[in-house]
Amino acid sequence: MVLAYIRSDKNFAAAHEQLQFINSYALSNNIFIDDEFIDYTSKNKRLSERKNVTDYFQNNKGDTLLVFDVWVLSSDMEDIIQMFSCLLKHKFNVHFIKPSVIISQQSSSMLVLGLMDQLRQTLQSESKKLIGRPLGSKSNSKFDKHFNKLITFIKESKSVSEMARELHVSRSSLKDYIESRELKQIAFGSLLSKTHENAEKQVIDKIICPN
Repeated sequence: MVLAYIRSDKNFAAAHEQLQFINSYALSNNIFIDDEFIDYTSKNKRLSERKNVTDYFQNNKGDTLLVFDVWVLSSDMEDIIQMFSCLLKHKFNVHFIKPSVIISQQSSSMLVLGLMDQLRQTLQSESKKLIGRPLGSKSNSKFDKHFNKLITFIKESKSVSEMARELHVSRSSLKDYIESRELKQIAFGSLLSKTHENAEKQVIDKIICPN
């Protein structure tokens, strides 16, 4: 099975943004997503307090997991080590969309450590400038609940007017939403840039060692 795991964090990326990139990645790579798990637990909760998450992963051993970025699993370094260890022990193939890399039991230790170090650097940077919503993030919209339906409409080449009539919403507001969320690019798998052949090397090269 292919699972999409989404965990919203106001300091990183909202759930709908993660889902957009995951859907675009899946379309680009001819991957069918069997199940989506949206985790609403607070980012401050430790892994030991997230039993719904640990049970979910325990019940899906050996599956493929699509995740936007490492921080989605946890923003606590101790928990990340445990999650990486357990996911790999249980033979998951984890696709990290943003860095364009996949980890499995066969991955090099340097790649896994590189992903951990990227998170360490991100958290370190975040602690220095935690003011407001990050650049590029989008607020929630009343249209978010129609996300999957809109993607289907776009694939069916329906006009914005037709979509608006079916959803009983304003055409102009819907048009703005479709453009701001880049739904046409998502529908046809073009939101993501091509995966770099040297993505793994880029992750490893970004490891920062103390002077």
